[in-house]
Amino acid sequence: MERGPAVFAGTAFALFGAALLLWTGARVLHRAPVVYRVSPAVSTALATVFGVLFLVLGVWCFGHV
Repeated sequence: MERGPAVFAGTAFALFGAALLLWTGARVLHRAPVVYRVSPAVSTALATVFGVLFLVLGVWCFGHV
């Protein structure tokens, strides 16, 4: 992967993953629904999994710079 696109993609993935995890954590701490009309356990689990996945993908992109 070229350096410029790898840095941009890594930054975008890492920021989105961190923001998703932060937002999910804040919603859970305030006992607010993460997603409306969905089971709280399922929505929290999926949001957490995708947040971690995006963070890992961002780190992987940074590793290929």
